[in-house]
Amino acid sequence: MHAIADPATAAPERRTRGRPRKTADERDDGNRRQALLRAAARLFRQQGFAATSTRDIAAAVGMRSGSPFYHFDNKEALLAAVMEEGMARALQHQGEQMAAAVAASATPLTARQCLRVLVRAHFDNLLGPESDHIPVMLYEWRVLSDEQKRAVNRLKDDYEAVWVPVLQALRRDGALGGDPRLARLMLFGALNWAAQWYLPDGRASLDDLTDTTLQLFLKDVP
Repeated sequence: MHAIADPATAAPERRTRGRPRKTADERDDGNRRQALLRAAARLFRQQGFAATSTRDIAAAVGMRSGSPFYHFDNKEALLAAVMEEGMARALQHQGEQMAAAVAASATPLTARQCLRVLVRAHFDNLLGPESDHIPVMLYEWRVLSDEQKRAVNRLKDDYEAVWVPVLQALRRDGALGGDPRLARLMLFGALNWAAQWYLPDGRASLDDLTDTTLQLFLKDVP
């Protein structure tokens, strides 16, 4: 049995300046939120949004069934957050891969080399480790409200904007035969469909998929 201190004789609590010190739960809020997003993305992809309950998601991260509502208003808000998180991570990875390729090259990258970096990064985002967020966006887009769609679309537009000047340069070089705008739409359609059929069974690597994509979409230029 624990003794309870007498308020009259207990030493006064030491006050600290500035913000009150966060509790352990408050300090862990970011980690808990990320754990929920990862678990929700995985379950939404495996089971579908409609068939996944917040109880399923909470159980997957060792939380009580009502705990997700501390971080998200409802399951739809959690879905929107999964998509936003996925697009934000994809945008960051794309930028990092392009910056690394530029830094590693002794000469400016050609448009073909830039496209290869973009396609390879996209396969990472779509098929790589912890890549459930983007397929969920492709499968469950209709569930979002118009406002939620606009928020995700802003990130999606930033992501795709990097591809536009590359495709335009390839068109000028004669390596891209069609209209760059239509080519972008068809390219993303083909790449994203890989989430339906690709298996990491060793038969084809993401580099193999990247090489084949460029062979299909680009012409050799003398």
